[in-house]
Amino acid sequence: MKPWLVVSALGLTQIIGYGTLYYSFSILAPAMSRDFAWSAEWTFGALSAALLIGGLAAPWVGRRIDRHGAGRVMSVGSVLAAAALVACALAPGRIAFVFGLIAIEVASTFVQYSAAFALLVQLRPQAAQRSITHLTLIAGFASTLFWPITAALHAHLTWQQVYLVFAVLNLAICLPAHAWLSRAMRRPRGPGPATAVATPATPVEGRLHPSRRPIAFALMVTGFALESFVNAAILVHMLPLLAALGLGAASVLVGTLFGPAQVLSRLTNMVFGGGLPQVTLAVISATLMPAAALLLLGTAPWLIGALAFAVVFGLGSGLNSIVQGTLPLELFGSDGYGERLGRVTSVRLVVSSAAPFAFAFLMHTVGTGWALLVTAIFGSVAVLAFLGIVQLSHRRGHGDPEPLAMGAQD
Repeated sequence: MKPWLVVSALGLTQIIGYGTLYYSFSILAPAMSRDFAWSAEWTFGALSAALLIGGLAAPWVGRRIDRHGAGRVMSVGSVLAAAALVACALAPGRIAFVFGLIAIEVASTFVQYSAAFALLVQLRPQAAQRSITHLTLIAGFASTLFWPITAALHAHLTWQQVYLVFAVLNLAICLPAHAWLSRAMRRPRGPGPATAVATPATPVEGRLHPSRRPIAFALMVTGFALESFVNAAILVHMLPLLAALGLGAASVLVGTLFGPAQVLSRLTNMVFGGGLPQVTLAVISATLMPAAALLLLGTAPWLIGALAFAVVFGLGSGLNSIVQGTLPLELFGSDGYGERLGRVTSVRLVVSSAAPFAFAFLMHTVGTGWALLVTAIFGSVAVLAFLGIVQLSHRRGHGDPEPLAMGAQD
């Protein structure tokens, strides 16, 4: 199978997966609140609870990925995603709606980045770092496409009907693509037709000495969890946040810059970042995100400042999406990658699950400015966590392996 075909197929399914299961929520949430007679805080609190339970399911999904293959798990996930969207759309009341949201977040762990990254590692471990960068480059358009798509659909359809349309997308596009990838992963490796999987996979060894891995893993999980809190808090509330700061009709324009900025960061990394350690990229990503929040806080409601915020935040978020997949591979290797990434995803989602409710609560009780400041402080702690991994990486001792250049092959 040609690598570019794999990445292209996964890129399409990631755009649809993130667009339908995640980015659409902030557009549809006000209508959901009206239908269920809930405040915005309670609606986003339901999302937080769903994210929490989805995070708890992630390690179990990671073990299934290692045991059965990421392609098969993602195929099942496409069906689950469609069923969850339908369940949410047809929910007769609040309790059924919350269970539908929980199903959506559990299905997300089957089909979004963690599973897609694992598929790339399982197919070609030595080239996975570069493939992950290419994948996130394509998937970065999810918000740019699905915020306006969701808004346009919602102008003519109810939120329930929009979810039903999105369920069809997961069944009609994502399921066939994931099933095709699953069949390709089961083909015998070695000589064969040009479309078959190329050469047997050579595992990647982690660069960290085993004695340093527990503390490095704890620091990495902490950094990713806090970054995800910042990302979820701002992204879920992006348009309401900008409107509250006085941007008004320009909020949608500012929001649409986020996706291209993500793509720009990934393209820049692909062209110029090949020689940088992934932990350095993690530090850069973690620094950009709180810096963006402070930039917005200091310049609102100035439009140019808001546009700069969207670009800087998108750059940080774009790099973060890459290093969530490449840093665990660089530090710990490809053996057990699916389960390891599932554990990272679990903690990351559990922590970030509080973000939608917490940010909405802070905006309502102490104001938008304080909400942004608290979020920036969380992001700053993530910077310190990744700097700790830098120190561990540079403190070489007897028996430490040489750093790997994983991006050498493609």
